[in-house]
Amino acid sequence: MYSLTRPPALDRPTPLLGGLTPHEFMRDYWQKKPLLIRQAFPEFKAPLTLAEVQTLARRDEVESRLIRQTDRGWTLKRGPFRRLPALSQPRWTLLVQSVDLHDDDTAALLRLFRFIPDARLDDAMISIASDGGGVGPHYDSYDVFLIQAHGRRRWRTSQQEDRSLVPGLPLKILADFRPEADEILEPGDMLYLPPNACHDGIAVGGDCMTISIGFRVPNEATLARGLLESAADQVSAQHLGDTGLYGQPPLPAGDLSALYSDAGAAPTHHPAELPDTLVAATLATLHKIQFNEAVAARFLGQWLTSLPNNAFFDPAETPPTLVDEIPGTGTLVLDRCTRLMYFGEELFINGEVAPLPAQAELKTLADSRQLGPIALQRLAPEARAMIDEWLQEGWAHWQI
Repeated sequence: MYSLTRPPALDRPTPLLGGLTPHEFMRDYWQKKPLLIRQAFPEFKAPLTLAEVQTLARRDEVESRLIRQTDRGWTLKRGPFRRLPALSQPRWTLLVQSVDLHDDDTAALLRLFRFIPDARLDDAMISIASDGGGVGPHYDSYDVFLIQAHGRRRWRTSQQEDRSLVPGLPLKILADFRPEADEILEPGDMLYLPPNACHDGIAVGGDCMTISIGFRVPNEATLARGLLESAADQVSAQHLGDTGLYGQPPLPAGDLSALYSDAGAAPTHHPAELPDTLVAATLATLHKIQFNEAVAARFLGQWLTSLPNNAFFDPAETPPTLVDEIPGTGTLVLDRCTRLMYFGEELFINGEVAPLPAQAELKTLADSRQLGPIALQRLAPEARAMIDEWLQEGWAHWQI
């Protein structure tokens, strides 16, 4: 379906980036300035038809939105949708989120951008629009690649600093959009926009489909809260409330079993006042909690591999048992919904901490999302038994 079947080599020019290498793109454009790429995907064929995208929007487990612009203003409705407007009706847009969770070809398209870490990749959203359809001039707080998949779309962009919004609307629409570039994208063209780049995309002629490859952008408050929560897990002898496939191995921490003591304290005239010694003793416990790479990686690994509620797995009825015998033909492949990451010797899968170290073959599986029989043979029996559990859960599949 695509001219590429895997992410481009880091130091080779690629049509995906307009003849730039991934290294050059990350150095000169990433998080810095827009880039219009003509025919990033020569002879591109959309992973889904317009009708198939509309069918997705009718499903309960798929997040979707319908945006319409009329003479009376903008309207926003959330799916699922029993009925949708005809494409012959102008000025409406349907947005379907996280299509990569529901379609293998869309997931494969998303993973062509894995020259950027999985920790930053978020999802592939597909929008379809009738003539004049769009969501108004706006900006996003994250990087995005906009792939024109079907029909034509006019993109006006600006790097303006004024990003004030029109009050009282169901959408975040810029109050004073001043476009600096104006281009029409054809199927196979792609536009990269860094965070806060102002843009307005309008379907030209109807039957328009655009695929948005979006990226995660956590704020400092999210990172700080996650770090504190991960550090707090050190205090408990075991992780509380774990309902996943594996329990969470405890992180090392100092001894916090000592009881507070205020021997020799003087009597008080203010019994409702918190004692200074208790406040000081509480602060002193922080010195026994380790804020280090292991704590940060534990939080990030579990958070970034956690799955949304609309991710579903379909296990094979009789998956092979690799701990007993590895088939001579075929490949172990991760399910499109599975998220597998590692840091050092710790392995994270679908929000869980794997019970075994991230040996070389398991890191290769995470990076390549597949593993052949020869590499599987090198795994210890307990590692193959762990993968057998993934096969049973549908997190991975044996593909002939």
